[in-house]
Amino acid sequence: MLAGAAMAFSSAFVVMNSLRLRRFRPSPGVPPVTTPGYADRKADLARRLRRIEGQVRGIEKMIDEDRYCIDVLTQISAIQSGLKAVALALLDEHLAHCVVHAARQGGEEEATKLAEVSDAIARLVR
Repeated sequence: MLAGAAMAFSSAFVVMNSLRLRRFRPSPGVPPVTTPGYADRKADLARRLRRIEGQVRGIEKMIDEDRYCIDVLTQISAIQSGLKAVALALLDEHLAHCVVHAARQGGEEEATKLAEVSDAIARLVR
């Protein structure tokens, strides 16, 4: 199974918006997934994103007001940390929900999800 998954990493490249709903092909005994893994945490994620949005507007105001460079950079760092936290929460939910479901199905769906999550992790660590 690991050799097949490793081969899938190099051959299967599927781009999918992680916030979009997707219906997986059902297999016998495994119900299809129709909701994203983060569905239970939407309110928390939305709250975090609104906070980040406010911080971005704050940086714009700081620049308009000619604030000290280090203060602006400190706020940029806070925004980056906030976005990373949102990304990691989404990744965690994707692994626990979508990837686990695909692994139970096996076959092409499993290989696709493994390649997808590998690509997403690579983008996050760049």
